Amino acid sequence: MIPHLPRSSEPTATEAGVWADVLVRRRLLHAAVLTPTGQWLLQDHPDGPVRVLAGPADVLALAATIQHHTRSTRPESR
Repeated sequence: MIPHLPRSSEPTATEAGVWADVLVRRRLLHAAVLTPTGQWLLQDHPDGPVRVLAGPADVLALAATIQHHTRSTRPESR
């Protein structure tokens, strides 16, 4: 496993947008929308509550959490 390297810069809205798009396309999120204020509105399921994330760093943290959960629950990773 490759060790986690610290970031040299803050995540950008573009980077967060790419991750949000991947999560929606893979159906790990129902919707992810960037607001004009820089906040992100996320919805896990069509009828689920809307979560508000403060910015790109929060989107990347969510993507990392989802990725970790997905990888740790695969049968071949146990």
